[in-house]
Amino acid sequence: MAIVQALNGVAETYPVKPVTPRAPLVDAVDSQAGQDPRHPAGDRTKLAAQQAYQEQTKQTRPPKPAILARDLMTTPVVTLPSDATLVEAWTLMTRRAFRHLPISSVHGTLVGMVSDRDLTRHAPDLVIAGIQSTAAHRRLAEIMSPRVLSAAPTTDIREIARVMMDERVGALPILDANRQPVGIISKQDLLRGLANHGPIELWT
Repeated sequence: MAIVQALNGVAETYPVKPVTPRAPLVDAVDSQAGQDPRHPAGDRTKLAAQQAYQEQTKQTRPPKPAILARDLMTTPVVTLPSDATLVEAWTLMTRRAFRHLPISSVHGTLVGMVSDRDLTRHAPDLVIAGIQSTAAHRRLAEIMSPRVLSAAPTTDIREIARVMMDERVGALPILDANRQPVGIISKQDLLRGLANHGPIELWT
């Protein structure tokens, strides 16, 4: 399933680069050895044998099943309505140790995202003043990011990791077919997945 980006409620498919295996390092070394007269023929023969072994290993090794968003996402996901205040969001995020919070409409659909950085940028005295902050009662709709990237429960985790890295976002909400949040994936979830699911092959 594709990554989706929505801006002010208008959703479209996010152009993710195709996921393809990275060429083995030995290929590059072998190519250089063939062009560099300083490498003796014995080295090239050794590299060719290593490459043949790698190819045989790839053919006999069963493919790893894809890890999907539903395998790693944190669920159930906690959301706030867009008319909630900054201090309500700050209280919830500090109490639950959240760094990102999906914002929903009155119908429960995703309309935005707010991070702890968003809150401290728009209300820097929230940390100290709390409810007495000068901006404490501003609405989340005023500061939330209207451009939201999201994925489906069946999206390949490699696509999600690539988008999070390319877009420099710390979390990605996971939506059902009705665009209602059913989970969220953070960088910590990706690291936990790496630890629990074992080595992940390199992909470009």
